[in-house]
Amino acid sequence: MKIYDTIKEIIDVNIFYCLIPLLIFIIFVEIFFKNRFKTKQVLNLVRWFIISYFIIGFVHYMIGLAFFPKEFAFLNRATGPYKFAYWLMFFLAAIVPFTLFYKKLALKPFYLIFIILNMKIGWYFERFVIIVTSYHSDYSPYNDSSDLLTSWMKAILMQTLQGFILAIIVLGFFEFIEKRKATHNN
Repeated sequence: MKIYDTIKEIIDVNIFYCLIPLLIFIIFVEIFFKNRFKTKQVLNLVRWFIISYFIIGFVHYMIGLAFFPKEFAFLNRATGPYKFAYWLMFFLAAIVPFTLFYKKLALKPFYLIFIILNMKIGWYFERFVIIVTSYHSDYSPYNDSSDLLTSWMKAILMQTLQGFILAIIVLGFFEFIEKRKATHNN
């Protein structure tokens, strides 16, 4: 379980949280360079990454729920005071990604962004609550929320930069493959 959690955290930080900037970059590439780059292949790669990430996570969650129910606390959250929010997040994270099997819908970059946001809506909401409460904690003896906001902004900028670099690498990879095929065919 610890190895899975470590690997998942590495993938989350280095790939999953960078997918939104990657997709925004792909949208701009498609707008400015109509049909010049292999953006559909990149969208398909992102689609299959999300599907495999989701399936592995879902299987892990089901196994953990069956064998370690106290660690996953499903019953407390599903029947507690915030059950509506929990079921909504569960539905958005566990049911909506199945729509990516429909290829026509899954190759739309804005829909992929929608799916990514829904899969991690709990994480985004948690970050929002932490930032807002620390920003408005006037009663705290240490009320220097500017450090938190600058570190938060640095993290967003780093993820954006990682997403753009990842997009360039993936686009370059698909262009390289196409040139290899073209030289091989000649």
